[in-house]
Amino acid sequence: MKKISVLGSTGSVGTQTLDVVAHHSEEYKVVGLSAGSNIDLLIAQANQFKPTIVSLASKADADKARIHLPPGTKVVYGEEGLIAVAAETDADLVVTAIMGSRGLPATLAAIDAGKTIGLANKETLVTAGHIVMDRAKMRGVSILPIDSEHSAVYQCLNGEDRKSVQQITLTASGGSFRDRTRDQLEGVTVAEALNHPNWAMGAKITIDSATMVNKGLEVIEAKWLFDVTYDQIDVIIHPESIIHSYVEFSDNSVIAQMGMPDMRVPIQYALSYPQRKTTPTERLNLAQIGKLHFREMDFERYPCLRLAFECGRLGQSAPAVFNAANEVAVARFLKGEITFLDIERILETVVGQHSAIDIHDVETIAEVDAWARRMAESV
Repeated sequence: MKKISVLGSTGSVGTQTLDVVAHHSEEYKVVGLSAGSNIDLLIAQANQFKPTIVSLASKADADKARIHLPPGTKVVYGEEGLIAVAAETDADLVVTAIMGSRGLPATLAAIDAGKTIGLANKETLVTAGHIVMDRAKMRGVSILPIDSEHSAVYQCLNGEDRKSVQQITLTASGGSFRDRTRDQLEGVTVAEALNHPNWAMGAKITIDSATMVNKGLEVIEAKWLFDVTYDQIDVIIHPESIIHSYVEFSDNSVIAQMGMPDMRVPIQYALSYPQRKTTPTERLNLAQIGKLHFREMDFERYPCLRLAFECGRLGQSAPAVFNAANEVAVARFLKGEITFLDIERILETVVGQHSAIDIHDVETIAEVDAWARRMAESV
């Protein structure tokens, strides 16, 4: 059996990962789970999968959960607990599904422990792509992408000569407001922004989809995952989310990966790679769908995506600042402190006030991250 730890098990990707595991219970054994403060769901997961260790955000939450856990399941907490779940078990694969930059130290610890990484935390590569990829190469660790777009590209490149890649195109649904003009975005509500037409995702990533920040983070992630330049990465709006991404090669041929919009497919691919296994998902029927639509990306309509490309090209600490400022801005929007369009204004302001510096270690990333968060709170 392949042994698995899941970081962020109570989130959208985490719960779907466990759904895939349950579908192939004879193939996988869950040995570690981590969550934030969703105690009840973590307890239910622990009693179903009986891991050897679980982690929660705080000591108080860990103490509450302890008496409800299966016999023999150790409970830990905080960043140390997260690292323990990531690196101190006999897991073969660690699924990193924690939202935001908190996942970086645990991911690096898992890499150092020689674990294969199922990467669903794009911020890890956005903030520290060179550190993570260099560490993985040095340790001989595979990083298998779980984002649907990066999984699609990974599958398209399977067996291909990487030197023949001409362009990678990431598809974007366009988010909750894809059919609205910028003028129509004034005064939109949190509830409207959270109503994604294609995907069932967590709140933060759904807002990021509406601003196109999520696609910007994916662009930066793709640069590191596939060792390409930003000039080789394109984004196109594809409302149906049937083509998850595609790759154009030097002979102008294109390979695309298609399927119904269901995260359990890329999750299963990462868990079972290099094999393919059945998934509890709907089959694709192109005749029934009838038509697929595509729109060229409008960077004036989606300025956050333009800013992400700019930060990616600038490199150094700029992507980390972009990511941290966005996390704060989205949290402020979800709490009703700012408007939807204020998110991009905050990003432009914070990135504009930052002088990019070289990043060689996690400590510098933490300092830059903290500065960006303070600035984003004050704007």
